[in-house]
Amino acid sequence: MTMKLAESSVAQYPVEFLLNAYERMQLIRQFEERVKLLFLEGAMPGTIHQSQGQEGCAVGVCMALEVDDLLTSTHRPHGHALAKGLTPDEMMIELFGKGTGCCKGKGGSMHIGNIDKGMVPAIAIVGGGIPLAAGMALAIKMQKGSQVVACFFGEGATNEGAFHEGVNLASIWSLPVVFVCENNLYGASTSIDKVSKVKRVSDRASAYSIRGETVDGNDILAVYEATKRAADECRRGEGPVLLELLTYRRTGHSRRDPCHYQPKDEQEYWFSRDPIAMLRGALVDELESELDAIDARVDNMIESAVETAKLAPEPTIDDLTTDVYASEIA
Repeated sequence: MTMKLAESSVAQYPVEFLLNAYERMQLIRQFEERVKLLFLEGAMPGTIHQSQGQEGCAVGVCMALEVDDLLTSTHRPHGHALAKGLTPDEMMIELFGKGTGCCKGKGGSMHIGNIDKGMVPAIAIVGGGIPLAAGMALAIKMQKGSQVVACFFGEGATNEGAFHEGVNLASIWSLPVVFVCENNLYGASTSIDKVSKVKRVSDRASAYSIRGETVDGNDILAVYEATKRAADECRRGEGPVLLELLTYRRTGHSRRDPCHYQPKDEQEYWFSRDPIAMLRGALVDELESELDAIDARVDNMIESAVETAKLAPEPTIDDLTTDVYASEIA
């Protein structure tokens, strides 16, 4: 049986906010499902790491940010990108490797982003975005800006040196970073229980004298509220903050992963807590027609993006030497 968000919690928000949250999560889910089929058909190059089931994390965090706040992502970046405001068109074109994609066909799935929209192209190295986020936040502080950097990473990254170095640096200089750990329980196919005796990732915050908080990552409203608190602290110079969002991916680590390592009872529990279904369940009695209209609109957006991407121009030979550090060998 699918659970739903508490009506008392939902009642605190305007209907427009809730419908927007639902649409943004549904956009991510349908984008990912369509991309999965395109890869299985062999229509797209490269590989993918998808985020079905983790939509509450991406949307909850990004809805709590200001437009000019910044974001770093991981090898699983599609949801973060859509939540930060990238369009399905520019992303689908990028995934097809076309020259008019958001990274001009040079980034692909694991390096997707658009700096003009506040998202640094994703970094596929585990933990690689953490010191970068600290550096960006340092620049903001030195320039006396009011922006916040939201830094996404998985629980597997918390055993990387980059995590400890980046968080420590941010702590020392009180930098405006919200470190967002999407704890989906598995680093690739390895359970977190096998690689860490720390029961909650948020407990690691105490080692750096910063605040840590563990949140239900499938409750989009809880994620939104926790991120808003953390971002406000950062803007007051009281950051950084480490947020642990407990969630679960409904798909494999990558496209060839059948998830045999996930126990059936564990899957059943987490699948009953689907973030989209939980929000819809709390809204459907009053807003069923609006929700159905959103579903139809999202489907049309995704299909339109696919057709646009298929017709987009291929990169040219000259593109090989643009946006690179060196274009010729002396």
